[in-house]
Amino acid sequence: MEKSEQIKRAQTLRALHRPPPILLLPNAWDLISARIFADAGYPAIATTSGGVAWALGYADGEKTPWSEVVIATAKIAAAVSVPVSADIEGGYGKTPDEVARHVVEIAQAGAVGCNLEDSAGGGLRGVDDMAARIAAARKGIAAAGLDIVINARTDVYLHGSGDAAARQDEAIRRGKAYLAAGADCIYVFALVDLKTITSITRALAAPVNIMGRAGTPSLAALEAAGVTRVSIATGATMVVASQLQQLAKDLRATGDFGMLEHRMTRPEAQQLFGQQKG
Repeated sequence: MEKSEQIKRAQTLRALHRPPPILLLPNAWDLISARIFADAGYPAIATTSGGVAWALGYADGEKTPWSEVVIATAKIAAAVSVPVSADIEGGYGKTPDEVARHVVEIAQAGAVGCNLEDSAGGGLRGVDDMAARIAAARKGIAAAGLDIVINARTDVYLHGSGDAAARQDEAIRRGKAYLAAGADCIYVFALVDLKTITSITRALAAPVNIMGRAGTPSLAALEAAGVTRVSIATGATMVVASQLQQLAKDLRATGDFGMLEHRMTRPEAQQLFGQQKG
């Protein structure tokens, strides 16, 4: 992707973080899932680290070789005409400079957004350490003449300690630090309580990303609470995998081929890739 196009798509993605409407961002894991989401009219898509890892034969958690993450992201970005944000977990780096290098590489692959999370070794990375990684990524992108929307994910509601008030305060503290370091959006992962979500969006006064899953408030409720962006993480991947798992069991048990009836036709699948026949 040419630099001018990469920058243009990054600007488009950043503008989508200014509702209304709220940005509903589906997470793809391969080329057909990316094409299906884009064909459905989503203005942007993201990747899911778990889905991509499993599709490539690895466990989630930065177990996929970085080179394969870059290649997979490049293929997805090239397969659609909408902005693509890449989930690169903690940035695949031990130091801020390594993270910055990888953020530049994922942008060069065609991504115009990226997730950077503050999980580390089953706990939370120090705020200053995480902020340094974000700042280094922002500096590296600028030096490369590219642009990227940094979605800084805090896992306070996964690995944090303390009561509800303490976790809320910590999420706000981290969010403010990450924004000051150069993040565009704060992803408060695994949070579903609407009252807490509202308090955090008001305190940050910046784009906030919430994960959509079973039990998450409706899109309308989240928009009213001040949420800017909702992504579905591995949700779609798990739905498809669950359905395939059940089909595999039922087909083996019954031998009934009626369960292979499908709504999408072969020509429709071919059309996703520009061909009607073949």
